[in-house]
Amino acid sequence: MKRKILLLLANGFETYEASVFIDVMGWNLIDGDGTTILESCGFTKEVNSSFGQRMVVDHLIDDIDVNDYDALAIPGGFEEYDFYDEAYDERFSEIIREFKKQDKIIASVCVGSLAIGKSGILTGKNGTTYSLKPKRQEALRSFHVNVINEPVVVDDNIITSWDPSTGIDVALMLLERLTSSKNAVHIRDIMGFSRKYNK
Repeated sequence: MKRKILLLLANGFETYEASVFIDVMGWNLIDGDGTTILESCGFTKEVNSSFGQRMVVDHLIDDIDVNDYDALAIPGGFEEYDFYDEAYDERFSEIIREFKKQDKIIASVCVGSLAIGKSGILTGKNGTTYSLKPKRQEALRSFHVNVINEPVVVDDNIITSWDPSTGIDVALMLLERLTSSKNAVHIRDIMGFSRKYNK
């Protein structure tokens, strides 16, 4: 059975944080259990990243039917590239709320959690976000989230994390929840993330 992941992109998204989901699900499709398919969406067919790269998405946000997907992935982005203009948009929030209503997994990296907080589904729950600028944690608290100063925080089916370094772990955690622990370990191994290098 195929598992479909929706990669929800706001203008100004961080490329690396999006790419971890693309790569992990792609590696699993080819060299893992073959069950994961990732599709992307945005407000426009072409979405700009934080550093000026452009990505052509599969779908427009208004055309998304949440019933077609098993999980949602949200990368963070930069204020300097207007990330919050779309990440805080009501249509963005509505997609997030609909995934939560259907009790589907929602995974975010870095300030992607602020979009989740804005949607209201983290109210009274634990979460984390970028920790090296206190204003990001303060923003998450303003959405009535119990901010935990840890790299990755899971509450119910919602995964949040605190900076780009956690991206691969979040993507693999999402894969584990969609498939199995054994399969996620296999993908971590063949992607080389289990190796330790001498400096």
